[in-house]
Amino acid sequence: MKSIRLGAGAGYAGDRIEPAVELAEHGALDYLVFECLAERTIALAQQARLRDPAAGYDPLLEARMRAVLAPCRRNGTRIVTNMGAANPLAAAEKTRAIARDLGLDGLKIAAVIGDDVLEAVGAGDYEVLETGGRVRDLGNRVISANAYLGAGPIVEALARGADVVVTGRVGDPALFLAPLIHAFGWADDDWDRLGCGTLAGHLLECAGQVTGGYFADPGVKDVAGLSRLGFPIGIVTEDGTVEITKVPGSGGQVTLATCKEQLLYEVHDPARYLQPDVVADFSHVTMEAVGPDRVRVTGGRGTPATGLLKVSVGLIDSYIGEGQISYAGPGAAARGRLALDIVRERLDLTGVTASELRFDLIGVDSLHGPGRAAGAPEPYEVRIRVAGRCDSLGEAARIGNEVETLYTNGPAGGGGAWKSAREVVGVVSVLVPAELARPSVRMIEA
Repeated sequence: MKSIRLGAGAGYAGDRIEPAVELAEHGALDYLVFECLAERTIALAQQARLRDPAAGYDPLLEARMRAVLAPCRRNGTRIVTNMGAANPLAAAEKTRAIARDLGLDGLKIAAVIGDDVLEAVGAGDYEVLETGGRVRDLGNRVISANAYLGAGPIVEALARGADVVVTGRVGDPALFLAPLIHAFGWADDDWDRLGCGTLAGHLLECAGQVTGGYFADPGVKDVAGLSRLGFPIGIVTEDGTVEITKVPGSGGQVTLATCKEQLLYEVHDPARYLQPDVVADFSHVTMEAVGPDRVRVTGGRGTPATGLLKVSVGLIDSYIGEGQISYAGPGAAARGRLALDIVRERLDLTGVTASELRFDLIGVDSLHGPGRAAGAPEPYEVRIRVAGRCDSLGEAARIGNEVETLYTNGPAGGGGAWKSAREVVGVVSVLVPAELARPSVRMIEA
């Protein structure tokens, strides 16, 4: 039975590059896929594009393309990526320039556009899923609105001969599903096959997570070689069966446990995993270890897509002010708590306006609160953190300033003070009719 080898070259924007090079050179891949867009990433990219019309794509695009274009061309591996972020056309042009610089004449590059639905969302009356409010009530705080496109335009680009496909916002599994649709000719209403392809994409999309990254727990779940973690390969056959493996000799591991954890990652309802192309059903999935670092996965199913697309709406949420300082030696925790009390009272005395404030001893109570920390052994050193959410950058800066004054106005022995004030880009979600997005493909050649 015909099979396709898919490699996961990245699981987020700042991911390692060496495992992708390893896949390009030694993975015997048909496709190398880079999934690099988190929920807020594209909103931040839209801000970058507003400052510079030639920007707005993944900052590591150039480094990644310089590293993998030549071996991929040499080995007949096609590349699919959402590193286009807010500016797929500029990303495609940059890729063409890199290809020319590397002497890769004739390389065909496709840009998938049409996920930007800011104007359409602004003109409508759409409910914010997280709050129940309306997008129009956010006013001029909105900076972006990008729909999660499906596999269709990527399939079109591959059918037109693209060696590299650069997209903006698409459903993460769609980056992997599209090559399978193209290779096997799956129909757009073959729901079970599409469900299987989405299953494969979901297992692969986070790259190193399925090979032992974000998994290790020393003494409980030991993983060898994390410093040179190998990224996964999915070998998918025409019936939708996928085997997860990695390059022999690379670090990490592929086991039933790593695959099960990734299967459940970010899935609220395994029987209804909503995607632009299909509602995938993972509730009948079975896994079998079929060799060292090799797990076979079957049982993916699907039902018709909803006809709606999720849209991530980026907005200026607020401004965060933060300050930190450390204390060490006998009584460090007590001095840290005194420092927090001082800053808490100072912020009140000086009238700092914040909608939310946190006062943490990092490593003691910053994650689970003081209740869980009660009775724990006193640490030799602590670092305090005060953070607040404000409506202006100037007000946010006052929080860090008060922490810094602890140097000479607080407990003994403080050091390593740090402060910041920054704009916070938030993301909310809306659902829109699928026809609101009009994706298209632009082809260029090196």
